[in-house]
Amino acid sequence: MVAIDAGTTGVRSFAVDEHGRPRAWSYREFPQHFPQPGWVEHEPGDIWDATLATLTEVNDALAAEGETVGAIGITNQRETAVVWDRTTGTPRHRAIVWQDRRTAGRCDALKDAGHEPLIRKRTGLVLDPYFSATKLEWLLTEGKVVADANLAFGTVDTWILWNLTGGAGRPGVHATEPSNASRTLLYDIDALDWSDELTSLFGVPRSCLPEVRPSSGRFGVTVPDHAAGLSVPVSGIAGDQQAALFGQACFETGMTKNTYGTGSFVLMNLGPDHPPPTEGLLTSVAWDLGGGAVTYAMEGAIFVTGAAIQWLRDGLEIIADAGETGPLAASVDDTGGVYFVPAFTGLGSPWWDPYARGAIFGLTRGSGRAHLARAVVESMAWQTLDVVDAITAACGTKVAELRVDGGASVMDVLCQFQADVLGVPVRRPAIKETTALGAAYLAGIAEGMWSSPAEAAASWTEEAAYQPAMATDEVGRRREGWLRAVERSRGWARDE
Repeated sequence: MVAIDAGTTGVRSFAVDEHGRPRAWSYREFPQHFPQPGWVEHEPGDIWDATLATLTEVNDALAAEGETVGAIGITNQRETAVVWDRTTGTPRHRAIVWQDRRTAGRCDALKDAGHEPLIRKRTGLVLDPYFSATKLEWLLTEGKVVADANLAFGTVDTWILWNLTGGAGRPGVHATEPSNASRTLLYDIDALDWSDELTSLFGVPRSCLPEVRPSSGRFGVTVPDHAAGLSVPVSGIAGDQQAALFGQACFETGMTKNTYGTGSFVLMNLGPDHPPPTEGLLTSVAWDLGGGAVTYAMEGAIFVTGAAIQWLRDGLEIIADAGETGPLAASVDDTGGVYFVPAFTGLGSPWWDPYARGAIFGLTRGSGRAHLARAVVESMAWQTLDVVDAITAACGTKVAELRVDGGASVMDVLCQFQADVLGVPVRRPAIKETTALGAAYLAGIAEGMWSSPAEAAASWTEEAAYQPAMATDEVGRRREGWLRAVERSRGWARDE
């Protein structure tokens, strides 16, 4: 199985065998475009070029070993809006990326007009520029994209699928699946269909929307001259965070994962039902395995975790390489009373405060670079605890363990402190590419490589486990300091 992992800054193709073991991989970055402050765009052609280049390299590497590709799965940066001509395949505008904030004013206007309760009820999301609908609305109005019969809209998974199964002058499969559709603000997560109320609200013609199919199932077959010479089924698709939940084998209700990337995303498997919308949290479809087997997830989005390590390196220059952070933080037993709130762009879940700003509290003459590094690392764990507590309160299901992945999860000091403050084991997998692994699982289940999620889960292996070791009263004392620091950082920029 080959998973195409189309991220925000690059594309990775990643091949695994029937035991979930990596066989080959390739990665290509693509350019980022910032036409105005707060605007972030991608050229859809750059995403496709990176996809084709990495798929070709992986296929060549497998062929050199006498191995073949059985099927392809896709996972992707979510919420990014792509529009193209379904006849020629030509993009009609640069893609507007999930990070883009150009529609913040429109979101405020919709809130003032009283539309957010309907949106929350139908989609499980908040009214925010993060999601796709106001981006597409902007493309159709300010972007001057014509809503004619040839207009095709999709998130990045849909764009890649269309190209793999067709290409210029030969229309491909125009489809997506619920984990991506449920991040657009246009999809009703209970009716499991595009919402006429919401497409009308945002002025989006249903004719441009992709068909929504199960996450695991055959979407189409690749066209060789558009897929590195391959003629194989594309059989699994999921948004990146849902794919990571699947790749971490979190198949049972209550199982939870956290991905420590630039930001962090905590997802809990809710099973076949979900609670009402919860302040500061997001509810989405996790995956649809067909036959009515829809699984929901509750998500907490943390804006800054790994980005704070980049700030230590590039902003303060107290480390030369991100890899120094763990050993530096572990060189002291604690932060010496220092707390760091990484609200550089506001606070995400569960606070959802765009006016919060980064702050450091508790500095003394005895504070050094190691204490600050440890405070940065501990802030990742504290933010995760805040989200887990909010999810537990919302759905009534306690977390039995936390499975972790992402770049910062390699730090033993982070994983141990996370276990300490959560009071549950933290488990790190042997294969860190859990997002790609999830897409491969979805495709492999559809094509019979694994008979069920349970069989796929058997290939999940643990690299390390961390047991809570800190006394409960000590955790409570330290958390009180963290919450005091968060409260002082909130609302700081409101007057700006």
